[in-house]
Amino acid sequence: MTEEGVDYTSPVFRNEDGSTRILEIWDQTIQDGPSPQEFNFGTIYTREQINEALQAEDPYSVVPSRDELGHGSALAGVAAGSSLGNGTMYLGAAPQADILVVKLKQCKPYLRQYFFLPEDVPAYTEADIMLAIKYADSFAETFKRPVVICLGVGTNMGDHNGNSFLSRYLSCMGGYRSRVMVVAGGNEGNAAHHFYGQIPTDLGRVDSYRDVEVRVAEGVNGFIMEFWGSVPDLFNVAIRSPGGETIPPIRLGVEGESTHRFIYERTVITIQSVLVEANTGEQLVLFRVYQPTAGIWNFRVSAAGQLYNGSFHLWLPITDFITAECYFLSPDPYTTLTEPSMADRVICVSTYNDANNSFFLESGRGFARMGQICPDIAAPGVNISTIYGRRTGSSLAAALTAGAAAQFMQWAVVEGNSLLAETEEVRNYFIQGAVRTAEISYPSREWGESGIIVSS
Repeated sequence: MTEEGVDYTSPVFRNEDGSTRILEIWDQTIQDGPSPQEFNFGTIYTREQINEALQAEDPYSVVPSRDELGHGSALAGVAAGSSLGNGTMYLGAAPQADILVVKLKQCKPYLRQYFFLPEDVPAYTEADIMLAIKYADSFAETFKRPVVICLGVGTNMGDHNGNSFLSRYLSCMGGYRSRVMVVAGGNEGNAAHHFYGQIPTDLGRVDSYRDVEVRVAEGVNGFIMEFWGSVPDLFNVAIRSPGGETIPPIRLGVEGESTHRFIYERTVITIQSVLVEANTGEQLVLFRVYQPTAGIWNFRVSAAGQLYNGSFHLWLPITDFITAECYFLSPDPYTTLTEPSMADRVICVSTYNDANNSFFLESGRGFARMGQICPDIAAPGVNISTIYGRRTGSSLAAALTAGAAAQFMQWAVVEGNSLLAETEEVRNYFIQGAVRTAEISYPSREWGESGIIVSS
């Protein structure tokens, strides 16, 4: 399954006789055709329609679904591209697997505005992604065959502990037999978008605070920042702008919303607090900073009463979701795997360079916020051959892993060697076949639970 559509005319998605290997396309962005059963939006295009389009002078007059960005086609080609020229011209990880395509619709304009998302960057809602997963899962029953779902999308928002709605849904689906969920770990490891703080718990300490400094460049029209505190601790935050204006300490975790305007600067900061967040039961505070002055912003986090743990995390959005540089001056490179890769019963994939077996510097790193071990495996994702040339990124590592999972499910389910196989079993088989080095201590925040390296 690809989230951004696919170039169905490419030879890497065809059989030797020129017919398509795509079972069906659900294009959520086109509303003039039949929708999938149980859904009331988007248009489905069947294998028969795609084959008809491939015979037409203008294929897109028959099946108008396109991949404008090329990302979905690149991932699908890496995971399941056909063997061209006996494998000398191109070869995907699972070249005989059938392909199911979902092109997600973009999020609503008001969400882009609220979260300060650039207009030219793809962004999707959890609801549409979950519907896409449900649609793909139905093919396990319809065609009586295993389904491998690959997600190459991610976000820095969330508890980083696998408790978002999407994470829980993936965990549920990943427990079904003949299903495998593979999720990319993201490229945020070196982005300086995560901060971890620990305030001393000793009563009477004068240094019972941590300064969190955020460097904001010119051209940032706004940014979102999430604060996750440990239970049962309570915190205050005082804010100082680059120009020296201050907001006195505010009690975090008190239900509600407060807005703060600076006198000599145009910046407006809105703070939304949730003492007990619905999915996690933990404290969540959302900072929305509108028109921030360029420079260094200081968020001083202090104790609101006695502390029992004193730890807290903050995350800025992923790099693509910020219009210019915006980062922590003292970042923590760990716990930088993107959501929903930390869900239970998914295969969470980090990225390495198979040319020299070095870890990819930009790759997300574990563990989860509460210490659960992830990623599960590391796969090649640097200079990977795609239908558009060589590309780099965690989504390509996930695509290779999805192709490997498809090959495994062929052996396990289709050939009858392990009929009850599902995500956790596939993950454990990959663990048993791991390539490990003596220099690395496992479990590793970079390489995975057992130092797994999936060879290309």
